[in-house]
Amino acid sequence: MKPLAKLFGSSARLKALRLFVFNREAVFTPAEVMLRTKLGTKAARRELAALIASGLVRKKGSGASLKYQTNPRFEHLDALDSFIRGTTNVYPRSMIMGLRRAGTLRLVVLSGLFTGILESQIDLLVVGDHLDERILAAAVRSLEAEFGREVRYASFATEDFRYRYGVYDRLLRDVFDYPHRLLIDKIGL
Repeated sequence: MKPLAKLFGSSARLKALRLFVFNREAVFTPAEVMLRTKLGTKAARRELAALIASGLVRKKGSGASLKYQTNPRFEHLDALDSFIRGTTNVYPRSMIMGLRRAGTLRLVVLSGLFTGILESQIDLLVVGDHLDERILAAAVRSLEAEFGREVRYASFATEDFRYRYGVYDRLLRDVFDYPHRLLIDKIGL
């Protein structure tokens, strides 16, 4: 029970937990941990030290070649994975607020990671007018930090989306033929 007591404590810890639990095979440098979790140097070091002390994360190498990876022999890994997946909620209002900065949104669809279908080609579909790709990419990176996983997304101008939807584009069929969730629909699907 002692390792579990060290695991929980702050939102920074939860971001670090999600990163390592959802990316079991990945190996991260300290800089990658900070980038993917959007934590500062001090906070990232503190959380890594706690996760190492609990046994969930292990160090590889030292100095400039230092890397971190999920310990596959951690006895509570599967239970922790199930718990974190079950308690990771999507808050549409905050998600849409971040995406709105990118332009005029016409359609926002969640699929893949957000619906439990991990084999999907994309997790987020954004359709709008005058979309700024840099702002959209920054908003998606913020989502990635919250969810601890890469969020695969696609964005289209409204007319391009209508054309692709009309010709049964394979990417769009992958979204609409499987479980999905509409957050915004000003197109009338």
